[in-house]
Amino acid sequence: MNAAPLNFQWDGEAMVPTAHSRRLLNEHFVVGERYQFVVHEERSQASHNHYFALLKEAWQNLPEAWADKLPTQEHARKFALIATGYCDIRTTAAPSRSAALKIAAFVKPMDDFAVVDVLPESPVVRVRTAKSQSKRAMGKAEFQKSKDDVLAYLARIGGYEATELGRAA
Repeated sequence: MNAAPLNFQWDGEAMVPTAHSRRLLNEHFVVGERYQFVVHEERSQASHNHYFALLKEAWQNLPEAWADKLPTQEHARKFALIATGYCDIRTTAAPSRSAALKIAAFVKPMDDFAVVDVLPESPVVRVRTAKSQSKRAMGKAEFQKSKDDVLAYLARIGGYEATELGRAA
């Protein structure tokens, strides 16, 4: 099935697909069969734009000590996503701690935004990558929670309250 959203209009009794959606539905579904649909609430472009405006403000107000670690707004966003748990985690066990350090050094340049580390006193390499905040990857509620968590995290690093960030932007 095509990953593009299908569009319908509620007529008071049934969800009626638009002409384009009707064609796609006929290609992928069988007349008379039952299917379950899930309501997907679109997040607003205004919320998306607001987030990135606040994110820029937060990144620009980070202490100088963070400049090398978070050289761009995108680095700050992905670092904060990982720090607040919006990440995918992959681990692998190496035969020794020194081998784990070599693996980590090899893996790190593959993704500028990933947090790659060797767990303390072990030969385990952990790679954390930020989850996508795209409209397709995160629904309205999860995006709003991640937005709030990321901005609060960056505000803490900056030494101020997230509410101050909103006023500044």
